[in-house]
Amino acid sequence: METRLISILCALVLLAGCSREPSTEIKWRAFEGQRAYAHVQRLVDYGPRPSGSANLIRSATYIATQLQEFGLDTEEQVFIAATPNGPVTFRNVIGRTRKQHKGDDRVVILGSHFDTKIMPGVNFVGANDGGSSVGVLLEMARVASGQSDLWFVFFDGEECMVEYSETDGLWGSKYFVESLKAKRRLNHIKALVLLDMVGDANLNITLPANATPALNQRLFDAARETGYRDYFGLFPGGIHDDHVPFLAAGIPAMNIIDFHYGSAPGQNDHWHTENDKMKNISARSMEIVGQTTLRLLELLKQTPSLR
Repeated sequence: METRLISILCALVLLAGCSREPSTEIKWRAFEGQRAYAHVQRLVDYGPRPSGSANLIRSATYIATQLQEFGLDTEEQVFIAATPNGPVTFRNVIGRTRKQHKGDDRVVILGSHFDTKIMPGVNFVGANDGGSSVGVLLEMARVASGQSDLWFVFFDGEECMVEYSETDGLWGSKYFVESLKAKRRLNHIKALVLLDMVGDANLNITLPANATPALNQRLFDAARETGYRDYFGLFPGGIHDDHVPFLAAGIPAMNIIDFHYGSAPGQNDHWHTENDKMKNISARSMEIVGQTTLRLLELLKQTPSLR
């Protein structure tokens, strides 16, 4: 009897030990496109949200509140930068899942920008350009909130003040990477998976050439497994986006983006216009991207290193 009791106790200890290790399984089918779409509608209802505006602050508050409701540890990273338009206050919103491993090279960052470009006289609400990727990230945060070592980072200031250059645009992502450097945490980041313009009703993801090849390949693997491979392809050149500062710092990074957002296949004439509105995006497109990216996260959890 005593021997049997000891055996049962040992088995319970082993089970308890196993339960402390979070599963890499993510229920990617639980991602709901309509939920993501509703988040985008909320941002669009605020109107244009250029950096430093009241609408940008309202958007940041909404994002942070949603992350908190999903059980993530949330912070706002507020900073002032000298821009071609003078000093501007920017704010990144960061949500971290609460389960953490110890050691380096663990964290996967999911990124999106949420600001819209300054366009005087144009009602540019950015349903796709900024809005759709925010909606997808928030719904991903809901589904994957119980996972370990995931950061959901919403960058301010992706859009330029005047003209895209090395000194204008990507304000939030540059600041975020510099803060990682200052804290000596670059090696703590396994990868950045950036999403941008992922809601086009005529979805055609175009992965740019300036990305870590292993990440692009993992995404194609994930797309095959989810049954969505036909929606994902390669862009012939590079794209200047928030993944660039991460690549420059030596962090594996990719950009999931549809740069053919227009009135006809292959066109991009809705980009940075009043036509970037809710009627030109779809919940189904966001569901395809969200489910595939969640499956990608599972594959990355199983990958020791991408460096």
